[in-house]
Amino acid sequence: MQKVAIIGAGITGLTAAFELRGKNIDVTVFEASNRTGGVIRTVNADGFLVECGPNSILDTHPDLGRLIARLGIEGNKLPANLAAKNRFIVRGGNPVALPTSPPAFFSSNAFSTSAKLRLFREPFITSKSNEQENLADFVIRRLGQEFLDYAINPFVSGVYAGDPAKLSVAHAFPKLYALEQKYGSLIKGAIKGAKERKQRAETAAKDARMFTFDNGLEVLPKRLTEKLGDIVRLNSSVTEIKKAANRKWQVNGAEFTDIILAIPAHKLSDLETPFDLKLMDEIEYPPVASFSLGFGVNQFMHRLNGFGMLIPKIENRFSLGALFPSSIFTGRAPGGMALLTVFVGGSQSPERALMNEEEMLENILADLRDLLGLDGGPDFKLCSVYQKAIPQYVVGYEKYLNRMNEIEAAFPGIHFAGHYRDGISVANSILSGINVAKQIEGG
Repeated sequence: MQKVAIIGAGITGLTAAFELRGKNIDVTVFEASNRTGGVIRTVNADGFLVECGPNSILDTHPDLGRLIARLGIEGNKLPANLAAKNRFIVRGGNPVALPTSPPAFFSSNAFSTSAKLRLFREPFITSKSNEQENLADFVIRRLGQEFLDYAINPFVSGVYAGDPAKLSVAHAFPKLYALEQKYGSLIKGAIKGAKERKQRAETAAKDARMFTFDNGLEVLPKRLTEKLGDIVRLNSSVTEIKKAANRKWQVNGAEFTDIILAIPAHKLSDLETPFDLKLMDEIEYPPVASFSLGFGVNQFMHRLNGFGMLIPKIENRFSLGALFPSSIFTGRAPGGMALLTVFVGGSQSPERALMNEEEMLENILADLRDLLGLDGGPDFKLCSVYQKAIPQYVVGYEKYLNRMNEIEAAFPGIHFAGHYRDGISVANSILSGINVAKQIEGG
């Protein structure tokens, strides 16, 4: 009889537990803290609904919808407003709307005429990436320096809090890498790949509908926790994994056939195990600060009519960028108020995330005054600092993936799952939990 221990009650661990319980497999979830959900945390304060971690999910895979339906929270699902389609990039000190279609691209002032013309060369570039190419070199080779500076660099800072000169195109952006490998061109691949995704019932990230829930993203882990009941053990640290008889494993005095390691990679080596996890300490997790601020709508010259703005490194600003949560989703701010979430730090400026709160706020407000025409200070503020925020899939990341594969092969019943293995988004983390549960069920 299968009996599974899951270490970590973040979204991956909770999802895996729910999937396994649905197959009548005995599961125990061990969580060291006093709450579930990991970095997914929603705070309701002074009429503002604030996401301290991730703010939304992209509906890219049918398994996501099936999970939500089985949890009975379809009615709580909240799609993004149409305004969220607008994305702004700072160029020359001004937020410029990014084009949303090919015709709009060629009439946009987000990119120069030479950068637009450079794009026509892309289908005829015959060179291909290797597994050791970084994202910056990949983009310069295929699209040119301007696309790196004003599209990819800010995107990577906003999503990964990362540095394109360090990130691996093969591991951090595997779909981009696959397009070039399979079709020899990003443009050709985007066209042909769309047909293949349709056949698989998948949706490209650029076309996927963004959603959260009426009371914030934490609705999802809270509902999973409710469904799982007392199999989730809070304040239950695991310090050691032991081998037991009959190819079983022992955790906190109980025996299991399988163990899912669903904690962040930087916590893995804290476990005493029969296998060496020290290598996982080398995975970079830069610090990031998330500063949520509430203002009167009339304090801004900018209409805040979009998802947010990204700030390229070349613009020499303090902040990585800002989301406009009250424009993306309803019910995020009181009437007449706007909620912004500004991100600071990341791998290109980690020290900024560790500044004292007052100094950080002063620099953030300077950016908002210059870029969005802010007048005055915030009526509400909430700062969340993550000392180790997002795993960086850097060049050479395969050594970590290979190590996980080696351990799983040599120690049957051990499984790795989560954002350090299957992608950093909330959707990736959920799918990681679903897939590891399928492996155990099939094994």
